[in-house]
Formats: sequence, C-alpha cells, structure tokens
Amino acid sequence: MSKRSPTLRRHKRSGHAYARLDGRQVWFGPYDDPETHQRFSRTLAEWTANGRRLPPSRHADKMRVADLVASYLEFAQRFYCRPDGTPTREVENLRDAVRPLLALYGTLPVGEFGIRQLKTVREQLIARGLARKTINDRVNRMVRLFGWATEEELCGAEVYGALRALRALKRGRSAAKEGKRVMPVSWAHVEAVLPHLTRQVAGLVELMWHTGMRPGEACQLRVADLDRSGTVWFYRPRTHKSEHHGRERVIPLGPRAQDVLKKFTARVPAPDPELPLFSPRDALAEMRAARKQARRTPLWPSHERRQARDRKRQPEKQPSESYTPNSLQGAVRRACVSAGVLLWSPNQLRHAAATRIRKERGLEAARTVLGHASAAVTEIYAEIDTQLAAKTMAELG
Repeated sequence: MSKRSPTLRRHKRSGHAYARLDGRQVWFGPYDDPETHQRFSRTLAEWTANGRRLPPSRHADKMRVADLVASYLEFAQRFYCRPDGTPTREVENLRDAVRPLLALYGTLPVGEFGIRQLKTVREQLIARGLARKTINDRVNRMVRLFGWATEEELCGAEVYGALRALRALKRGRSAAKEGKRVMPVSWAHVEAVLPHLTRQVAGLVELMWHTGMRPGEACQLRVADLDRSGTVWFYRPRTHKSEHHGRERVIPLGPRAQDVLKKFTARVPAPDPELPLFSPRDALAEMRAARKQARRTPLWPSHERRQARDRKRQPEKQPSESYTPNSLQGAVRRACVSAGVLLWSPNQLRHAAATRIRKERGLEAARTVLGHASAAVTEIYAEIDTQLAAKTMAELG
C-alpha cells in the first residue's frame, strides 16, 4: 500500500470533490464549498488514525451484530499482536467467545441486543458443559466487544451500560460446572514420560521443570537471548505475557537448567543464535537419521532414487522452526498415553516449580522466579506445603 496521503480531486463534469480511500471513490460535496474541504480533512484524519482504513459505518440502527463482530475482529488482529506482527492467543480466544453470539444473534440489529440476549448466550455456554470461569471469561470478552463499539460510536452507550450490569457466575450459585484445579505434576510422572518424547521436547520439559518458565517462553528460547557471562545465566524472552504492561522478563538459569541447554548449544555445527534452540525440524532430522542407522536391509539404488525424488517434491506440510504451547502440550499428552500415566500438561511444570521454590525459599522467592508483579498471583501457582503445616500443628497444635 502506498504511504502517500490521498488528495482531494475535482470531478470535471459535476464539479464535486472526491478522494480515493480504501481503493474506492469517496465523495465530499461541491469542490468550491469550504465545508467540503473541512469534511475531507476530518475524514482523512479519521482514516489515518484508524490505520489507513475507513472507520466502519456509524449507523447502529442499520448495523447487525455480525457486522459489529467482523469489525471488532479486524481491530483485534491489529491490536492484540506481538512486536513481530503475529497475533497473540487473545485473538483466538475472542473468536471462540463470539461463535455462540453469531449463531444466535448474528442478524440482530446492534441496538436491539441487550442483557436478556447476553443471558441467553451464557445459558448456551452452560448447556455446552463449559467451566464457570471459562464462561465468565467469554462473557467478559463479549461485553468488551460492545465497549469497543461504544468507543467507536457503533452502538449507543446504553447498550454497553446494560451489558455491564450482568453479574459474573459465582461458585456454587449457578448450573455451570467447576473446572478442575491445575495441580503441580510430580517428578515421577515427568520421569516416566521423558523416554517417550523426542530429545527436543524432553529438553523443553526438563528446562521448564527446573526454571518454572511458561511454555511460550521455553519454546521461543534462542542462543541470542541468553546471557552466559556469569555463574547464573539469564534468559530474556523476546516476547512474554506481560510485556504490554512495560515489564521486563528476566529468567535466571541455574546449573541444572544450564546442563539441559548445553546438550543443545554444544552440538556441531553450532546452532544459529537467531533461531529457536528447540526445533521440530531438528527432531525430524534426528528421527530420520536414527531410522536410517537402524535399517536392516541394504539401501538399493532404486531406494536412493525414490528418496531423491521425494525430497524434490517438498511435501506441503513442513515442520515449523519452533514448537508452540499447543504442539508441546499435544506431544506431552501423547507421551503420557504411551507411558501409561495420568495425563498432565506443561503448565503443571510451572506449578511444580513454584511449589518447590516456595517450600524451600518462601513465597517472595517464588514470586521473583516466576516473574509475577504481585505475590497474590504466585499464590495461584505455588501450592501450600501441607507437610510443613502438619508438622507445625503436630508440635504446636
């Protein structure tokens, strides 16, 4: 797209003024009228502030809920994104939240949507068996959608104000089920799963066990992000969960975490410092090399020609440069099934590290390692050491 600002032009026959915006002609009135130029300046300023796009229609009586959702998702793609331009998981969460809204009220005018309609959508979520906290989160995202619409003058403030009056579901006071609490995973379960994982995924699991970092932080780790100048290494992720709050995330890496990383940094040839250290491409290459080495029958010339032909074809689905939290969770769950242990997720490694650190060094130490701004957040991750409580009461109670 050209970065040159649009100019106001005069139509030869009618004498009216127009400009090219978003690939179409927008008319502003008689060219000689001063109000026309003022209207053009105002529209140009709004167009620039909206990311060089024309703002959506401001006639709420004509706009449907589906139109409003489409405009909001387009905004979310630009707003909820990382520094490299890729969308965050919030965009996917928003899409999940608005699906029942579109199914029930997509054709309803925006001005007719109210608290009764929002309650109906919430009842649909309860009927689907979603957990109470998940339902509250999705309803909050729908209300936020109408808050954005109010700010953009796409619906009246009374619509947003009414929706905000809907109270969240409380524990034990609704038909919504309670979700399972995320508990720390034991080392026995982790150790049983490691032989069933690729070397790369096993390295990610061990690293998260020792450091308590988030799956997204572990998956994107690069050599360029490591400070290995001291006894304790420091890892500064390029992107992290709270970067939009202006906070810096620094993850200290002790001897055990360093031993895990050295298995990958010391390989020959040296890894590219700008690429993720744990790569599915490396895992696939190692798997193919192991299969070739374990081959019992000789590799005939016809086999070599077939392999060369297959390499030229370049299959459509290629392994990506890095794992994602979803792909990491899928690999761990498949390994749990193969090992015959209870299913656990990579997030439970963070809970386990928080509980272990809190037990040995206290809540404040767990807060600093996990990178939380408040100890109240760490309380969610660090389970209270019941053995210490039992010992205390045995002596004093």
